[in-house]
Amino acid sequence: MSTTSALPDAPAAKPAAPRTGGPVFYHPTVARLTYRALLGRRRALLLFGLPALLLVICAAVRALAGADDGTANDILQGFALSSMLPLLGVIAGTGAIGPEIDDGAIVYLLAKPIRRSTIISTKLLVAIGVTLVFSAIPTLLAGYLLNANGQNIAVAYGIATAVASVAYSAIFLLLGVFTRHAVVVGLVYALVWETVIGNLVSGAQTLSVQQWALAVGAKAAHGDLVSSAVSLPTGIILLIVVTVAATWYAARRLSTLKPVGDE
Repeated sequence: MSTTSALPDAPAAKPAAPRTGGPVFYHPTVARLTYRALLGRRRALLLFGLPALLLVICAAVRALAGADDGTANDILQGFALSSMLPLLGVIAGTGAIGPEIDDGAIVYLLAKPIRRSTIISTKLLVAIGVTLVFSAIPTLLAGYLLNANGQNIAVAYGIATAVASVAYSAIFLLLGVFTRHAVVVGLVYALVWETVIGNLVSGAQTLSVQQWALAVGAKAAHGDLVSSAVSLPTGIILLIVVTVAATWYAARRLSTLKPVGDE
């Protein structure tokens, strides 16, 4: 005689429900997918290439002209902060979400029980981290190469680049959610507004992220070589307002996003 008895059938697994409770700003799976997308072959070449070019230029200038504080200030502001950083911001900010929207892969992510705001905040944190690593650290090293941190210029531009990375990442992430032409729009903004108008047109300088960041970096510099068109409180307030507003609107925009095939 058998000693076993029939067991009741196990209840069917229920689909995962959306998370409730307080806000969550980081999701490991979203972060891993975003890192994988950003550090792919083509983007990795650009992310490594621009900082490498900066360091090569700085090494050549130091070898040919010697250490000079004015030259260091000109190169770090004109190339590192005004040109290299916005371009890296475009690559990281738009690349964090734009390709997923373009090829429709975002549909699978949106189908998961993850808050839209968590997706945006996670991708923003990844974009900020990538931009910081490939801009702030090379800028700091470039400053030491140029004049061995004379007048604390290397530290000042390292700080300015770091705080600007946060605002640029939020702005370009928003562009990635807002338009399918985020890279083109981002390049126009970076090269025309931040590189040209933000440096040459005095009235427009108050609306330039680099000037806001320079206001923060200038506090760490000795002497008056590093300067900004805006005051320190104005720079800090504008950096925070733009970063928060861009992040909030990106999350709002993502919550109403329709898959490409549904449009």
